[in-house]
Amino acid sequence: MNMSLFEKFGIIFKYIFSSFLSIEMFILCLLLFLILIVNLKRNNHIVQMIAIGIYIGFVIGILISYTTYVKSCFNSFVKAIMNYIYFPSTIVYFFIIVFVTGLILYTLFTNKISKFKKIINYLFFSILYFFFMSFIALAAYDSVDLLDISKLYQNETILSFVQISNFLLVIWLIFTGFYHLFKFFRKKYD
Repeated sequence: MNMSLFEKFGIIFKYIFSSFLSIEMFILCLLLFLILIVNLKRNNHIVQMIAIGIYIGFVIGILISYTTYVKSCFNSFVKAIMNYIYFPSTIVYFFIIVFVTGLILYTLFTNKISKFKKIINYLFFSILYFFFMSFIALAAYDSVDLLDISKLYQNETILSFVQISNFLLVIWLIFTGFYHLFKFFRKKYD
């Protein structure tokens, strides 16, 4: 389908006003949006809980109504993650380093992070940078084309750097999640 962006918006606009169901869904979403915007100033917790209930209820409704679709989505997601773990992509690895760079800049310039968390971030990010620089150096030294996946998988050292970097990032993400949970509960109950 070779349609321009405006043609695609036109089709969506026609659909919105084509039946009572689509008009009702549009109005409900618009009302929920407006209520949430108005609630920004009032900060009413009841409205927030109702909105959370509506969103979670929608997801639960999808889980119940379309179980085969949901199972297929989860299977595809897990398969994509497993595929990336066993057959890592250098493109994703590059974007992981871009993500880490953004996080290290945030860590450097923020005062919201404790010294302990900053030290942990510096440690993990320094190791990840070392691994990425080693990955690039090995690829250059061995003349491995970073876009040629078959040559990447033949070099065990390069593949090990990519896989261990991914593993370290997952450990950092898990640690950060537990760290924020600890801070939340400590703040709430102290």
